[in-house]
Amino acid sequence: MKGIIVNFRQGRTTQKNNHMIVQADGVDKKDKAAKLVGKVVVWKSPKGKEIPGKVASAHGNKGALRVIFDKGLPGQSVGTAVELK
Repeated sequence: MKGIIVNFRQGRTTQKNNHMIVQADGVDKKDKAAKLVGKVVVWKSPKGKEIPGKVASAHGNKGALRVIFDKGLPGQSVGTAVELK
C-alpha cells in the first residue's frame, strides 16, 4: 500500500521532525486508519537510503495516519511517497 507524507506533526510553537502525518491510498475514514496501526512504513530518500517508521495511530476523522520514524525526515520529504508494508 502506498501513501503520501502530508506534513510534520506540529503544535503552535513546536515541530517533531520524526513524527509525520501520512495519507494512505484508499483510506478515508478513522476506523479504516485504526486497522493500520502497527504497520511498518518506509520512506526512500533521493539517494536510495531507506528510513523505516511505524504507524502509531489515526490522525483526525478523514483517515490520516500518525507515523513515527526512527530518525527525523528532511523537509523535502513532505509531498513524497511512502510504502506501507
